[in-house]
Amino acid sequence: MFMFQRVHFQTLMERLREPRNVLQVISGPRQVGKTTLVSQVLAEINIPSHSVSADGMANASAAWLEQQWETARLKFRLSGASSYILAIDEIQKIPNWSETVKANWDADTRLNLPIKVVLLGSSRLLLQQGLTESLAGRFELSYVGHWTFTEMETAFGFSAEQYAWFGGYPGAVHFLPDEYRWKKYVNDALIQPSVSRDILSLTRVDKPALLNRLFELGCIYCGQILSYQKMLGQLVDVGNVTTIAHYLNLLDSAGLLGGLEKFNGERIRQRHSSPKFQVHNMALRSAQMPETLPDILASPEKWGRVVESAIGAHLINYARQGEIQLFYWREGNEEMDFVLQRRGKTLAIEVKSGAMRSTSGLRAFQKKFNPDKLLLVGNDGLSWKTFLSIHPAELF
Repeated sequence: MFMFQRVHFQTLMERLREPRNVLQVISGPRQVGKTTLVSQVLAEINIPSHSVSADGMANASAAWLEQQWETARLKFRLSGASSYILAIDEIQKIPNWSETVKANWDADTRLNLPIKVVLLGSSRLLLQQGLTESLAGRFELSYVGHWTFTEMETAFGFSAEQYAWFGGYPGAVHFLPDEYRWKKYVNDALIQPSVSRDILSLTRVDKPALLNRLFELGCIYCGQILSYQKMLGQLVDVGNVTTIAHYLNLLDSAGLLGGLEKFNGERIRQRHSSPKFQVHNMALRSAQMPETLPDILASPEKWGRVVESAIGAHLINYARQGEIQLFYWREGNEEMDFVLQRRGKTLAIEVKSGAMRSTSGLRAFQKKFNPDKLLLVGNDGLSWKTFLSIHPAELF
């Protein structure tokens, strides 16, 4: 596990070997290996570095950040090296971090100091706010998402069935021999810190119980379309539609739960559609379920829903990296599980695992939108196991 290098390793290595140009910003959910990734690169790149984390630092303030930057400058001068790397983890925990970073980055630029900077953060929403407000034109953003099936298969020997149920959290693999212990670990050590430390402690949330219940609801109804009005009927601590939509966006930004928009070919209308729940990592859903993997495999209908959700998690991971745009489509009784767009091209995907369903949705979608490609995954189509090994961009 610890020696495994994700695909992002080589990319970051190459960018840090380039002459100082822009800040490197690494964003992504908790427990996907961002810190490990940077540590691996710093250990191998043969450029001296200073690496710190603001996570859990009671005094992680703008002054603390200034001190770390000065430390890096001093170490650089003492090293005699031609360049230096400053890496700061959980940067979003520092109040007004972007203004401090901007001031110090610009100061180094004026002084011609070749100090390259890597910033890491697990709150995509807060990172992007700081980047767009103060650091326009000064950064390059890389999204490190949840582990793919190929990575889990290579690193841990996962089968497709294991990945579809247990998802891609490398740190949870140790607990798999006891699935109930695994569920507790995912809930206590992965989900709750993501909610409490990346959302509740950094963003104003007036109804935290509502946000937690929304997450649970989204996991239960993963792969299903639910109107905001129906959600309100399912939630105890009732807010309004705007509040629910905002909380869903916060959960999405933390890499937990997304709400896919309806494909209409018109962005204005898509924003007002009922969302289709989709977890970013199947572990998030399975940890909420009372069944174990053998239980689910014995029920073809339930297993079919797991497979469809696993394909959705695979797709949303790449969508959040900016590789593709991801939607669903439904009109009357006709439905298309996933609609992908990339560089002006449209691909529609119908998932058929378990019991055979009518292909009328495919025909209806084709007639209305004339997509560039139609893809059937499952029965009589591309194997769902093969699909999980494919980068969605390759489908175009």
